[in-house]
Amino acid sequence: MTMTPLLAIRDLSVEFSTDAQRHQAVRQISLDIYPGERFALVGESGSGKTVTALSILRLLPDAETSGQILWTPKASANSRDLLQCTERELRGLRGQEIAMIFQEPMSALNPLFTVGQQIAEVLEHHRGLSRKAALERAIELLDRTGVDEPKRRAGAYPHQLSGGQRQRVVIAMALACAPQLLIADEPTTALDVTIREQVLELLLHLQREDGMAILLITHDLPLVERFAQRVGVMQQGQLVEQGATEALFSSPQHDYTQRLLASQPERMITTIEDSRQILDVKGLRCRFSNSTGWWSRREFVAVEHADLALRKGETLGIVGESGSGKTTLGLALLGLSSAKVSGGITFDGQSLAGQSQATLRPMRKRMQVVFQDPFSSLSPRMTVGQILEEGLRLHFPALTADEREARVLEMLREVGLPENSIGRYPHEFSGGQRQRIAIARAVILQPDLVVLDEPTSALDVSIQQQVLELLVRLQRRHGMAYLLITHDLAVIGAIAHRVLVMHQGKVVESGSTSDVLHHPQMDYTRRLIRAAFAKEKL
Repeated sequence: MTMTPLLAIRDLSVEFSTDAQRHQAVRQISLDIYPGERFALVGESGSGKTVTALSILRLLPDAETSGQILWTPKASANSRDLLQCTERELRGLRGQEIAMIFQEPMSALNPLFTVGQQIAEVLEHHRGLSRKAALERAIELLDRTGVDEPKRRAGAYPHQLSGGQRQRVVIAMALACAPQLLIADEPTTALDVTIREQVLELLLHLQREDGMAILLITHDLPLVERFAQRVGVMQQGQLVEQGATEALFSSPQHDYTQRLLASQPERMITTIEDSRQILDVKGLRCRFSNSTGWWSRREFVAVEHADLALRKGETLGIVGESGSGKTTLGLALLGLSSAKVSGGITFDGQSLAGQSQATLRPMRKRMQVVFQDPFSSLSPRMTVGQILEEGLRLHFPALTADEREARVLEMLREVGLPENSIGRYPHEFSGGQRQRIAIARAVILQPDLVVLDEPTSALDVSIQQQVLELLVRLQRRHGMAYLLITHDLAVIGAIAHRVLVMHQGKVVESGSTSDVLHHPQMDYTRRLIRAAFAKEKL
């Protein structure tokens, strides 16, 4: 291209210093992004992708940064080095000229304000809209990003929305002021395949309408192949390869790029032998009641008459769009849902329906959960050793301190983490490593059932493959049953024995993984599969 780059990064290096050591996260990378271009930055967890993106808007206050980040907006012929701008100048630019979609929406959203208020605040600050006009525009943005009942959702707080809905709120907030450059850090991580298509089509529509450039940071290589025009590949803080998407995918030059493109989930399980049933669910119903005024309440049914069964050593996958009831179902089985639950839940011959928390507490060690976002589920105030030891103290009080430490070290080795991890805190690990810690916390109690709620959604493809292999290995060794909740049908195909498909709170199809993925009976399932494995260029 001969035009002036909208953003030109020159010899950017980013270094973090602690009392113990210095770590160079990004090493002298250079790249250009042009007006209206879709540029993707890919690489393993910890390769420096997000650090690079955060450096553009100077959102790394503790980092030592060198090089240049030259910004040339379309309305101006003059470039500004963003690394030399004052904080006041950056505040006028953030959200208006350059906006960002953050990877973890629960961390990016304020829990004390409704999502409508948070989107409206951007419009009030940058566009000078009145509060009423800003809120009306916020509702329109929620509608355009695929949020159902946008007027009602605008009045909801972040914790009242599903993971996919929260991600759409963050996208709506970033698009509020029609920025010239949108930095999208894993923008579709929490979205199911059909909503992902809607969001990508929306981003393309806005780009073509407004000439917006997009810097996409993702581990979803099929998405990159369909969406991006150019790609940069990062490894250990360095930009090892970049070029046109089609050329890079068809003929990668660097060894690392070749390995990355070859890292796709493969079928890793075999048919299990007959084993006893560990979980039996009949007619499960989950409903929420919300106040709509002084004297009235509104009931919302999240799960309606769901039946399922699970045997030891078996993996049952649950798929469906965001808001279909997948996570509510999983939490209800563990007695962790705030919904009113009815129906029959039998775990290893014992009925759990209607049991108090005091009755369920002794059984917690046999029913564990790995949450979607390990950063939020791991206490930032506790070391990894304390996190893993906590469950042992509660459920195995007879163990001595030395015995607990021995089990913790053994578990760390089993999930592929070094023994010196025991004294480190969650923020010192990459996303893939934090997920290994979350898995270790669940498995160390030797449970019979583990609910896996989107366990690989935030991981790049190579780390995702490692985590899936770890889960299969642990399942074979310990005989655990998995209830796998995910929107990633490739993950279902890799490790699930059977599948349940949910739509609007109901189970619409079920069967063996092979039958459901290759011979779907319902139109809804066919749409999910088409969206998941689409290959045509967007």
